[in-house]
Amino acid sequence: MRSAITLAARPDFSVTAVSCRDDHTRWSAPEVHDDYRVVLVRRGRFRRRASGTAADIDATTAYVGVPGEEEHFAHPAGGDDCTSVSVTPALWRTLAGDATRPPAPSLYADAPLDLAHRRLLASARSGDVDYALTEELLGLLAATLARAVTAPAPRSGGDAALVAAAREAITAAHPAAEGLLPLARLLDASPYRLSRAFTRELGVSLTRYRNRVRVARALDRLEQGEPSLAALAADLGFADQSHLTRTLQHHLGRTPTSLRRLLIPDGSRPPRGRNGAG
Repeated sequence: MRSAITLAARPDFSVTAVSCRDDHTRWSAPEVHDDYRVVLVRRGRFRRRASGTAADIDATTAYVGVPGEEEHFAHPAGGDDCTSVSVTPALWRTLAGDATRPPAPSLYADAPLDLAHRRLLASARSGDVDYALTEELLGLLAATLARAVTAPAPRSGGDAALVAAAREAITAAHPAAEGLLPLARLLDASPYRLSRAFTRELGVSLTRYRNRVRVARALDRLEQGEPSLAALAADLGFADQSHLTRTLQHHLGRTPTSLRRLLIPDGSRPPRGRNGAG
């Protein structure tokens, strides 16, 4: 079952929250759209097949849909929540120029793109569609295009399946995902092969991917108003609060406190606690 709520709409674009509660491994009937779409996952995961290539889509990946493209979907994990940004071909061309089709239909959604996604949703809650939301939307589209152009070519085969299994274990916080060696044992692969395959298939190292997932969990908590950075660091497996702060600054160029200000409206921020400094 699929449901959709329009968060914002103008003649040139729309932003929609989409929830799917399907549980099937088979591909859906074909879907064809007449617009350009950037789809980012908020929770869950699913599979998408387009132009003969299948991809696993979760919160660390995004995909770009183009007009006339035939798409099929499968939901082996039980469902997902996504944000779909739809834009007219005319608006897309103002950003992409003559390159109307990005080289890669799916791409790695790094921490800055994740933050751009969250800022878009926060701006939708503000109600200022014509300026605040439109600025965030254009920034997200530009960031997506930049990553799509440099994304690795889609692959298939044993290494692609291995990387997909590793991603699933890391995002599900499987106990074996706490280290490279136990993760490799869980997947019955050599640590060297797993490490090399991850970089080759996804374009980022296994270490950076694991930190990307932890950064997303930190952003989730900051959005919810987490008052204690020390508790947040401990819960997410960082050595201490300083380690958490350094990691967020490395991935996003911002401290936890500044990120919290970006993501939480002024009226709903929690009071600063003893461990609230960023």
